Amino acid sequence: MNVKNETAISQVDIRDAFFEEVYSIASKDSDVMFLTADMGAFSLKKLKENFKKQYVNLGVAEQNLVSVGAGLTLGGKKVFLYAIAAFMTQRCFEQIKIDLCYMDLPVVIIGAGPGITYSTDGPTHYAVEDIAIMRSLPNIVIFNPSDSTMAKAAAGIAYKSKKPFYVRIDRGNYPLLYKSGYDFSGGVELLKEGRDLLIISTGAMVHRAIEVARRLKDYSIDAGVVDLYRIKPLNKERLLSFIDKTSRLVTLEEHTLSGGIGSIVSELLADSNRHISFKRFGLCPQDYRGWGSREWMRKSQGLDVEGLCEAIRK
Repeated sequence: MNVKNETAISQVDIRDAFFEEVYSIASKDSDVMFLTADMGAFSLKKLKENFKKQYVNLGVAEQNLVSVGAGLTLGGKKVFLYAIAAFMTQRCFEQIKIDLCYMDLPVVIIGAGPGITYSTDGPTHYAVEDIAIMRSLPNIVIFNPSDSTMAKAAAGIAYKSKKPFYVRIDRGNYPLLYKSGYDFSGGVELLKEGRDLLIISTGAMVHRAIEVARRLKDYSIDAGVVDLYRIKPLNKERLLSFIDKTSRLVTLEEHTLSGGIGSIVSELLADSNRHISFKRFGLCPQDYRGWGSREWMRKSQGLDVEGLCEAIRK
């Protein structure tokens, strides 16, 4: 298993790692088009300046962004769409459903700021229903990188995909979990084995799951951690192979409890006739309307390390 122990902080922002790889791809393929809804990033400056004909800012018009992307794809282009995740998935649901998923077009949708990344901007900017929304659609792939190594690989995987492809891309410098060159085709990875408990998480919250697993050692609880990075299509057999080795199961996500990975795992357990002690941790739909720092928001929802450890112990 070509996975690192979480130690060194990546020198590359997880979002920048994705865009740097997009730049590399665009430099070799003139059919790559990058469309943005007035969204920028430091790592996109080079793409914008060096490949002017491949970079288009359509302004604050996300629905139009999706439809233009569909048209360009039908014309033979490989299209990347970039906007804030909350706007991209909620405002553009019909366009993604009809223009991309029903037509099974291989457009890459980049949703910036999943969960409560834009914490101080308030609930208008929270992407806390996007997994529930997007996984309801046919044909789509949902990918949620947890470190910069995976984010870089995700750009290449999305570029080669023949399906509509949604990437939930966080921002920030996170500890590296995976070595360069890791094969991410499995969709789910066991990062830490545990005798007493298994924590399944996705994206940035994988790092919180690792923190919780470490702290639980103080209470003589040996917890394992699973990174569910390809949310759809779900690798059911591989995920069940990890679940079947434990007697207690927890899901941890920065997403509403309705329709997120907790729901996905619940459905998997029911459909496969598995009986296990199981608890979901995430955002309560009626209670995430506030705003503040991301860590303050997490604590207010019981997603801080101490709160999670106490709830798990109970």
